[in-house]
Amino acid sequence: MPSWEKRYEALTAREREVMGLVVSGMLNKQIAFDLGTSEITVKIHRGHVMPEDAADSLAELVRMAAKLELPPGKK
Repeated sequence: MPSWEKRYEALTAREREVMGLVVSGMLNKQIAFDLGTSEITVKIHRGHVMPEDAADSLAELVRMAAKLELPPGKK
């Protein structure tokens, strides 16, 4: 499994943006509204951020974001 740094670098700018908002505690519906997109699109981006073999839970994703020292998303 690639390192978290490599996984993060492979994400698109939008996926990184969604990741920041997810780890800040926002719901998919809230993220979609803020980004001006559909909730389904957010779910797709979130799926790319949290593939089944990488992040088993939101808590693990938050820990990974902390290890990468990512700035929190805007609320």
